[in-house]
Amino acid sequence: MIPKLSLKLSFPDPRSASEEGIVAWGGDLSPSRILMAYRMGIFPWYSANDPILWWSPDPRLILELDDFILRRSLRKKIAHFEIRFNRAFSQVIRECSAISRRGQKGSWLVPEMIEAYEVLHGMGHAHSVEAYQNGILVGGLYGLSVGRVFCGESMFAKVSDASKVAFAVLIHHLKEWGYDFVDCQVPTPHLKSLGAKEITRDAFLKRLKESSTNEASQINSFNEFLA
Repeated sequence: MIPKLSLKLSFPDPRSASEEGIVAWGGDLSPSRILMAYRMGIFPWYSANDPILWWSPDPRLILELDDFILRRSLRKKIAHFEIRFNRAFSQVIRECSAISRRGQKGSWLVPEMIEAYEVLHGMGHAHSVEAYQNGILVGGLYGLSVGRVFCGESMFAKVSDASKVAFAVLIHHLKEWGYDFVDCQVPTPHLKSLGAKEITRDAFLKRLKESSTNEASQINSFNEFLA
């Protein structure tokens, strides 16, 4: 039986997740709870009219920064976009909410989720990477910084390869800032085509623990660059 979260700020061990990867349900989307979840390798994902579901899937998809595949065709397109960071977080997350995820019917980014990540953005934990053409936002992505890990959440593109270019520029800077890897959460053919690989939950949790130090310095580096 999947446990229901109490008012106490805690989570079950993610290794106790169901076969589908559900660790628990219920609770709230307070910044403290969400940050605790990510630090434990858990993330929220649910549909409208459903309870909050907390996931830690096995296997887990990650992208080692040196494994990112930057094809020559994509490299040539970088010059076609202006890439900015944290200038339009609310617009990016709302564009992402219009896209179905992981075969789910309807948006997984319900209004409460959007509001929660906007709060985290204001606190310096959630970040957006944006691709512009002629001053118009045409693609981008957002995610959270957890220690030396960037937890990618979602991306969108209104122009071909806009989100891929934003991701490529992000990877470049994550290397400069000393990040270890990107948590891509659930395996998809698209992310695998960019170099992401599957690892076991146990291996992911070990890597996450090793990369969870120096969180404040990493967040400050991210925000100083984007100021």
